Amino acid sequence: MKLLRLSLTDFRNYSRLDVDVPGGPVLLVGGNAQGKTSILEAVYYLATFTSFHASHERQLINLTAGREPLAVGRILADFHRDKGTPSAPVALAAGNHRLEVRLIQEANGFDSTPRLRKEVLLDGVKRKIGEAIGAFNAVLFLPQMVSIVEGPPEERRRYLNLALSQTHPHYAAVLAEYHRILTQRNALLKLLADRGGDTQMASAQLEYWDGQLANYGAQIIQARIQAIHELERLASRLHRELTRNQEVLRLDYQPAFDPLPERPQQLSMPLKDPVDRTGLPLEKIQRGFLECLQKARPEEIARGVTTTGPHRDELRLLSNRIDLGIYGSRGQARTAVLSLKLAEVAWIKEKTAQWPVLLLDEVLAELDPERRLDLLGRLLESEQILLTTTDLDLFPQGFVDKAVTWNIQGGRILS
Repeated sequence: MKLLRLSLTDFRNYSRLDVDVPGGPVLLVGGNAQGKTSILEAVYYLATFTSFHASHERQLINLTAGREPLAVGRILADFHRDKGTPSAPVALAAGNHRLEVRLIQEANGFDSTPRLRKEVLLDGVKRKIGEAIGAFNAVLFLPQMVSIVEGPPEERRRYLNLALSQTHPHYAAVLAEYHRILTQRNALLKLLADRGGDTQMASAQLEYWDGQLANYGAQIIQARIQAIHELERLASRLHRELTRNQEVLRLDYQPAFDPLPERPQQLSMPLKDPVDRTGLPLEKIQRGFLECLQKARPEEIARGVTTTGPHRDELRLLSNRIDLGIYGSRGQARTAVLSLKLAEVAWIKEKTAQWPVLLLDEVLAELDPERRLDLLGRLLESEQILLTTTDLDLFPQGFVDKAVTWNIQGGRILS
């Protein structure tokens, strides 16, 4: 896969941008707040239809344009796809394609907060997000993504969901349906809690929602089990290279509903090796999840909330059996995330037969010279890379000579 051309209209600090994107490494050089990361954010948005930066998508619209009654932020990309695998999320023929996202902010007749709606067009045809995600693939690294290691569990679940949505058929649709059912079930549980736990009513109404939640939840759990197993295989090898064989990286999936018998609580360090759940049939996971929901029903009615399921899953990153989220240094966390992101590139290539566009923001800033060289050597294996930096001197001259350099200033590419 290769990004051929990128056009932005009223997106972040770009009022207008049209640029052809070359293959290989592209260095985006400039000071802070000039628009380097905004380009990476736009490209990644085409792959996931979400932003890692913005707390609300209206923040993506250019600030000046956003003051108007009607404002439209637009991302348009022409890209080339190689022949993919039949199991890819979106079945697109090999060749050139066009993907467009419109973020439309308009007045809301009910209150002063403007309404935002999103339109996605693939080859000129409007699509639902679930129908378009996976058409274009990208992997993004930002320095703040150390939150995948150090942050709350929802950061790791979000990482898994975005990665799986680009590679797994129907994962995004299954996840959306699971959360819709979860909302309905939680509303019913809260109603029952407010009514003092009417068990007869609970049995009649919860039976349906339990079956639906177990059906979709089991699909999410099985997909996560397989993805984590495959990502660990790739990430552990990359991590050994980046740490000069000093550290062994493991990914420890801790599902809120565990389809395997409960393992003993680990109270001492170092931790034991993660549990292998690969090979579990979907029917067994679904049946076990349903039984778990039924057993937890009295407690969940009392609490008014669903207490188990993939919406509460956890993923821990271990180095030499030490939990990096608790005991790791900032440098270890950053290296682990870099290993995970590079593994994601190789994993997407395995699953879809497409090289994703690799997007790296200030990737060398906190690495020592040896790790910089190791990382840059690994990066050159990718088909297309966009890297931002405020300091071109961090890159060896040999790498700079192989790259195209864009100087970014005030939302413009000067060269």
